[in-house]
Amino acid sequence: MNTPTFEIPTAWTRRGLVIPRPVEKSGYGVMGDPCIVWDDEISTWRMVLFCDPPGHGQSICLHSIDGVPDQWSRVEPIPFTDPSLKTHKPYIVQEAHRPNHAAKINGEYWLLGVMYGPGQKFIQRARATSLAGPWTWDAEPLIPKGGPGEFDEKHTDAVTGFYFPERDEVIYYYMGYPAKAQARAISPWGNAQGVAVQKADAPTATKLGEYLPPIPQAGHWASGYYGGVQIMPGKTHRWIALLNASPTAPTPEDKSIAREEPAPSLGGWAYCDEEWPVKNWHLLPQPMEWIEDLPPEALTNGEGTNLWRHHALVLPDGRMAVYYNSGYYGEEQLYMKLSAGL
Repeated sequence: MNTPTFEIPTAWTRRGLVIPRPVEKSGYGVMGDPCIVWDDEISTWRMVLFCDPPGHGQSICLHSIDGVPDQWSRVEPIPFTDPSLKTHKPYIVQEAHRPNHAAKINGEYWLLGVMYGPGQKFIQRARATSLAGPWTWDAEPLIPKGGPGEFDEKHTDAVTGFYFPERDEVIYYYMGYPAKAQARAISPWGNAQGVAVQKADAPTATKLGEYLPPIPQAGHWASGYYGGVQIMPGKTHRWIALLNASPTAPTPEDKSIAREEPAPSLGGWAYCDEEWPVKNWHLLPQPMEWIEDLPPEALTNGEGTNLWRHHALVLPDGRMAVYYNSGYYGEEQLYMKLSAGL
């Protein structure tokens, strides 16, 4: 297999606001957590994302300059055959060795969503023969919340999925929230990254447990909690991953809307040298940038407080257009920065 590989970029140019947020009368509104794949049926990029309200949306790239998308269509809800089910944070399963290419597994595409149950969130899979939908949800949860005392007893959340055709198997990375304090000195209430796997013909995923807990080092950019993870083949290391995390540990005394994910959220990178990347992930010592290092033009353009879920669109020339939502919890808009040529 002639697999393209990538280094972690170190130089970036901000391209600014991509899609503004919807705003309710209360001031709440989120546009973020993007996932971008190439859609062969329409010969352009398709983005699914966390657009709240209603919780999900999709947009089509209408125009590019020098290979970089610079215009996206109006965000519309993703079509589901049962629209009564409330979901958010959609993610299309991609080929692990080909970033931003949707995996077609047994003739179908797979879309992952975070569903709402009584006092919990859990992960479910929908399938369709076209990336435009409509998508049909499976009857059972793909990754349910964990059992008593487990790291994901409260919620499973912010899932990503990557298909390995040589194994006919998918790896899922997800946020697991505890319902009880975990045996950690730094962040006993913070979520950890969990991993699950699924054979193509299996009805549900099999959990392998926690693979990346909060870093037990005060002040580390990932000592508090994690966000979503996107993997891609690496050059120096077998795999690299783009993710977001925070140095701030959640506490049970915090009753604010952001209590499970207190500011700041920061973007950064990890790497792994395992052939099957379900363990032994290592974070770079520093994030892509700290909030206090944001340039004045970024602050003027609405960035600040948090740099949430990061997603790289890998361009044909090897550059990465990284999309991320920024702003206070529940007041987030979608931005992009472009890496220098590699």
